[in-house]
Amino acid sequence: MHDGMKVMIFTLHRYIFRELMKIFLLSAVALTVMMSLGSILRPVQEFGVGPGQVIDLIGYFLPITLTFVLPMAALFAAALVYGRFAGDNELDACRASGISLVVLVYPGFALAIIVAIANLIFSFYVVPAFIQRAEKAVKADAKQIIFRNIQRKGYYKVPDGRYIIYADNADLQNSTISGVVIVEIKNEKIQKIITTENAKVEFDSHRKFNEVQILAHNTYQMGSADEGWFFFEWLPITAEFPPLMGDSIKFKKIDKMKEIMANPISFSPIEKLARETYVQFTAELLANDITSSQNNNKSYRLYNGQRTLEFTAVQCSAEGEKKVGLSGDVEAIEYDSDSHEALRTIRCKKAMLLIDGDEFSPTLTMEFRGAAIWQPDGSENLAGRIMIRGLILPKAIMDKLKTTDILKTVKPNAIFAAMGQEPSSKLKALQQKLWYKIHRTQVEIGGEINSRLVFGIGCLPMVLIGIGLGIIKKGGHLLTAFGASCLPAAVLVVCIMMGRNIVKNPQSHAGSGILLMWAGVMFLMLLTLIIYRKLLKS
Repeated sequence: MHDGMKVMIFTLHRYIFRELMKIFLLSAVALTVMMSLGSILRPVQEFGVGPGQVIDLIGYFLPITLTFVLPMAALFAAALVYGRFAGDNELDACRASGISLVVLVYPGFALAIIVAIANLIFSFYVVPAFIQRAEKAVKADAKQIIFRNIQRKGYYKVPDGRYIIYADNADLQNSTISGVVIVEIKNEKIQKIITTENAKVEFDSHRKFNEVQILAHNTYQMGSADEGWFFFEWLPITAEFPPLMGDSIKFKKIDKMKEIMANPISFSPIEKLARETYVQFTAELLANDITSSQNNNKSYRLYNGQRTLEFTAVQCSAEGEKKVGLSGDVEAIEYDSDSHEALRTIRCKKAMLLIDGDEFSPTLTMEFRGAAIWQPDGSENLAGRIMIRGLILPKAIMDKLKTTDILKTVKPNAIFAAMGQEPSSKLKALQQKLWYKIHRTQVEIGGEINSRLVFGIGCLPMVLIGIGLGIIKKGGHLLTAFGASCLPAAVLVVCIMMGRNIVKNPQSHAGSGILLMWAGVMFLMLLTLIIYRKLLKS
């Protein structure tokens, strides 16, 4: 009799589990198809991806969809199967045979465990991996996206918002655009307008982004009022093609989040802020060093290997945007580094030292505006604009900047020690922004990890509630049990969303947001106990 009971229970479990899986899989497929179409609307609208890319993106975004679909499909299957099981009096027959309700719930509980584990694996590992693949796919087709937008709309706005490219014609095969107007925007204001007959568009693929390089021919550039118009036979323009989904914490693997916690600069937004802070620090160090030389009636020297540039200026200041401004009577003498022979003398009223290349190991370009050139033979020429590239930062400055820990270099006390004075308000603002970003990122990581855990673990009581309500509502319509089961699930989702918003809100305490998330799980568990206590008493 004991063995016969075991066989009967095993048969019942197999029967219930088979019915659960049948409905679970069918509902999961139906919900996945519907939700997948909505997940690609943003990239289609903002990036103008083609039909082939749409199919690829549906596959890449499938794990995101499944993260939400699997719990709902399991809830639907549990409510439907156990409701029908109870409605056909099969549950009463089993209980009359001595099989307890708890034993009959085992198949549904097994499905809940499978869904919870799958949800955690998807959210912590699979979804971030597929998002990275989606990024690579879009990066690989970035040129097509730009040209398709220009062909369709007549313009393309670089996703970081810095440039808008207008063009009359776009030839993808030859990578050229013609009748071009490029508008550079910063802080919602137009900084430059560049017009050109035609331009060549190329891409330099980096690990985290694509760099769009536009080489414009026969170009006119209009800057601020004091710059006026300039003509260039060839003008290179560079802009970043940023990530499709943004470099967001919510799409990071757990090991990457741990790495960011240990080394914040490994997170691209923090690295970008660190670079801005570092380059401003470099500019202010350089400006202070030049000012110190001028105050001591000494000329300032820079080298680029073959040439030595020795200059004086009345005023010098760090102007931001990788610039050190020189004004007043600016005079520069260019020497041959080997023979020390003077090659030319350049005089102007305004010059700029531009910080080029990698911010962490920069070079300098000196730009003279409205310049006049005196040759060694005494002849004079008006050059308008002269640029001397590849100048190396002085060793005294490099020694102050050299470090293996960039964040340590840009700390307030380190900057004050290196400069010997208070930094500018701009540099202080960048420092505050950087440390605030680091703090908020660490808080956001804590909130993200907890929200994933809460949603995954919440699948267990969610499915058990569906089973319980399915049995309770056996006399009514089967979908009534599913609808009633969705309400506690909605409470959990609302708690998670509200908790995440509280964590992200700078004016709120992050701990309260995390507590609210776990309160949602506790509510579901309490409701599960109440429902099953009622069922066991009946």
